Amino acid sequence: MNYEIISQAYPVVVCHLQAGEQMRTERGSMAWMDPCMTMETSGGGLGGALGRMFAGEALFQNVYTATAPGMIAFGSSFPGRIIPLDIQPGVDFIVQKTGFLAAEMGVELSVHFNQKLGSGFFGGEGFVMQRLSGQGTAFIEVDGDLVTYDLAPGQQMIVDTGNVLAFTHTVSIDIQRVQGAKNMLFGGEGLFNTVLTGPGTIWLQTMPMASFVNALLPHIPRGNA
Repeated sequence: MNYEIISQAYPVVVCHLQAGEQMRTERGSMAWMDPCMTMETSGGGLGGALGRMFAGEALFQNVYTATAPGMIAFGSSFPGRIIPLDIQPGVDFIVQKTGFLAAEMGVELSVHFNQKLGSGFFGGEGFVMQRLSGQGTAFIEVDGDLVTYDLAPGQQMIVDTGNVLAFTHTVSIDIQRVQGAKNMLFGGEGLFNTVLTGPGTIWLQTMPMASFVNALLPHIPRGNA
């Protein structure tokens, strides 16, 4: 499989497949394709379907198979970027629950629960994430632009939960309460932040969709009740 990522503001990834090659994607992600592509909807078994439901994805995924050499394009659902991840055995990636776009069939998707109690109760969208393992190329969506940091062992980064896009499996995640009652009530930054601890690489997105929607809501006209 060869690919090219086109555009920056509203990106698509165009994958060029040989006969017999397959791609797995979330429902509604296919933008265009050659007639040689066939689609089959699959739940991947009860465990896989339930895992995707907990991770905020659809119960079913679409598998596209090339019956002859051809191309298929997958489009981002929000202005931002699409980035490839090279998945190798022993090098897993943890991705926010809405980040997965498409992948080769050698990439395995599973639900990833944060083990620490604080993450579970207060982490919000950071509680349940997706784990990408196996071998192959996966594509994930970025809300807005992308910033990458390589954390040394023990080095920490405090991040607003919505800005966490992905990190390598060697990074640990926890939740930290905002200090000070006045800061919590009037600071406008929420009650909790995510703490990422190295070693490993973290990918942060600059414009989470939820934050974008919340910023627009006060400006949307409402009809008379």
